[in-house]
Amino acid sequence: MDKYIGKRLDGRYEIHELIGVGGMANVYRCTDTLDDREVAIKILKDEYLNNEEFIRRFKNESKAIAMLSHPNIVKVYDVSFGDMIQYIVMEYIDGITLKEYIGRQGIIEWKDTLHLTTQVLKALQHAHECGIVHRDIKPQNIMLLQDGTIKVTDFGIARFSDKATRTMTDQAIGSVHYIAPEQARGDVTDGKTDIYSVGVMLYEMLTGRLPFDGDSAVSVALMQLQSTPKRPREVNPSIPIGLEQITMKAMQKQPSDRYTSAAEMLSELERFKLNPSIVFDYGTSFIDNQPTKYVGSIKDKDGDREKEEKKSRERGKKHEETRVEKKKITYSEDFEDEPVKRHGNLFYVLCSVLISALLVCAVVFGVAAFNGYNSGRTKDVEVPQYVGKTLVEANENNPDNLRFEINSKYDESKEIGVILDQSPEAGSMKVKSGSTIQLTVNGRDTEVTVPFITNFSEQDAVQAMKDKSLIPEIVYVENTKTPKGYTIDTYPTAGAKTMIGSTVYIYIANGERPVIEEIPSVIGLTLEEARAQLEEKFTVEVVYDDESKEKRDTVLASSPLPYGKQAHGTVVTLTVSSGAGDKNTVEISVDLPTDVEGQVDMTVIVDGAIDSNQSKSLVPAYNSTYTLTLEGSGVSSVVIQLDGQLYREYSVDFSSQTVTTTATHDYVIETEPYVEPTTEEQWYEEPTTEYYGDGEDNGY
Repeated sequence: MDKYIGKRLDGRYEIHELIGVGGMANVYRCTDTLDDREVAIKILKDEYLNNEEFIRRFKNESKAIAMLSHPNIVKVYDVSFGDMIQYIVMEYIDGITLKEYIGRQGIIEWKDTLHLTTQVLKALQHAHECGIVHRDIKPQNIMLLQDGTIKVTDFGIARFSDKATRTMTDQAIGSVHYIAPEQARGDVTDGKTDIYSVGVMLYEMLTGRLPFDGDSAVSVALMQLQSTPKRPREVNPSIPIGLEQITMKAMQKQPSDRYTSAAEMLSELERFKLNPSIVFDYGTSFIDNQPTKYVGSIKDKDGDREKEEKKSRERGKKHEETRVEKKKITYSEDFEDEPVKRHGNLFYVLCSVLISALLVCAVVFGVAAFNGYNSGRTKDVEVPQYVGKTLVEANENNPDNLRFEINSKYDESKEIGVILDQSPEAGSMKVKSGSTIQLTVNGRDTEVTVPFITNFSEQDAVQAMKDKSLIPEIVYVENTKTPKGYTIDTYPTAGAKTMIGSTVYIYIANGERPVIEEIPSVIGLTLEEARAQLEEKFTVEVVYDDESKEKRDTVLASSPLPYGKQAHGTVVTLTVSSGAGDKNTVEISVDLPTDVEGQVDMTVIVDGAIDSNQSKSLVPAYNSTYTLTLEGSGVSSVVIQLDGQLYREYSVDFSSQTVTTTATHDYVIETEPYVEPTTEEQWYEEPTTEYYGDGEDNGY
């Protein structure tokens, strides 16, 4: 049995079962008892605890994901890097890997493939914009939830893209079936490396097979470097040409031939969604529109051409001579051999009448047919409602043969391909059948000019971009010449052409550049020790946890997460154990009444329940005080009764081991009223007194 199952990490995470085994870590399903939720914990394998490279990669994963916040990227809640155990606490995902899904489905329908790939690219776009390259994109690292949502996991070999890092020394890092050629060579990697891996996954989903496969990792790596895969449509002819082009462009050997970013590939996928029959202008390397033909050698071809041209000229000359000769013969026969026939006047009159009648009938029938044809074409019809429908739906339901003039506009709140507006509006007027209706369709294939917004306020700059259907992305930069909070420049620059729906980076002056500091890990330290490490660079705020069983002032968590980089002075909130859940022993000194000669019965009641171990009979004349010893956690109320009378009330805080007297009451000595004895009582008492009252101590 696994040694971690059934254990509790740091007094908080209860481990239930092993759900995944990786190259350097195992993943467990756990319960976070503090936040009452299911989580997944990735624990570094014991054999790598002394391996600096694996520890670096493990820490690097936590740093990478801590910087990311996206619905298609797994969340990280907590990290711990101790000497005996190192783990990362992540959201628990109830699903299967994309690899398992491909294995079950074989070939995935291209519409479903499009849905899955779009989510992966959105996750990568966010990661790349944060400067992080995943470098190990493969179906095994993609989780698929039951509702079709994608979660990208395992940033174990991710790198920051601003560092010129190589991915291989002695061996390739990453799965060889999905790595880009530059990654296999050990060259510098960037966001285009992940684009290649997405292309391989896209190929695998569309065809049900990998583009390259071999007997060994080395042979597959060589194929990645040297071979060209079979076109997807050769394996699965139902794949649209445009989607095949996108797949092959993403898998180009040279990074410069691929998409420049995940955002660009997303844009092309959205263009394809809008028009699945689209053929992209990617050059002839992606599509073969004509079948292969056999062509002989250049010498043979030239000789044949000369012979064919010579024969053609001879045939043409002979044909022309024959045609002219025939023409001469015909004309000669017409004039020489054909007899001339003559008719009387009646014949010509009858012919004129007949021709006139035929002309009148032809005109009448022609006008009738023309009017009927025009009346059928130009009937008045109401303008239908197209807003909210797709262009496909508009074309499918078009009984009046209306024509559509398409414009594009991007609205991120609507689905791509949905009609946003129309002119004329629905029901506003009647038009002739066959008229043109202008439709505005939600898409990104229309160019707009980036507006000039230098020295605009941040709010005005953002609005100017939205008015152009562009997505503003604010970047704060150090600049002392431009007033703080105002625009310095944009990328792309003002006046440049870009597609609607594209991201435009707006550079806002933020005064002096803040000092960036790394947050140290203080989890497990005391509050005093944590403050000593943090307060020189950050502002510390403390939140106490009353349910933790850790000792008082033990740091349980920090936000933002450890090892993340934040501006100097950023507030770091520490979750600290209040000690309320930790058991302690407390002594209570109870003062007893001084004017009592006999014994009293003391009853101890803790939180409404009698503590029989502490309750007992006491003689106040012998001891003026009595010390109670209680064990517990949190805060308890303690009540003392003497002979059933309420005597003392205390509040006990076990975490701080303090006792507070909340109420005191006087002890009342009860006396029996005097009753005059009867004669019989006197007669009975006197002999008893005489018998036992002889003055001896023993009573005899």
